Amino acid sequence: MASIRAKGARLAVPGVVDLSDLAAEAQGVAKIVLESLQELLLRLALQMARDDYEDRRERQRQGVALAKEAGRYTGRQADTATHERIIALRTAGHSIPDTARLAGCSESQVKRVWSMRATASPA
Repeated sequence: MASIRAKGARLAVPGVVDLSDLAAEAQGVAKIVLESLQELLLRLALQMARDDYEDRRERQRQGVALAKEAGRYTGRQADTATHERIIALRTAGHSIPDTARLAGCSESQVKRVWSMRATASPA
């Protein structure tokens, strides 16, 4: 919220009086009330956007679960070529950041593939 406010964000609803303009002209208690109301409206809009995002994610999870139960969802197939490249680079002694750069993937993918390899092969 602070970073959004620091960038000068304000909530403006078309067809409604812009509270920021009124607050800029007001003084004393009126200015405090208008600025507080603007802050409240911005927080409300941000919370509504967050709730909408979470609802969409939950519906997506439910859809995937239903598709898995029906046997129609198998997920994305692993990129075995990238996995082999990661394993080869890590085995050759490259660091995780170097391996990610050379393999053209993220560091988290390097860690995940390397971890899967370690658990798959008996020690």
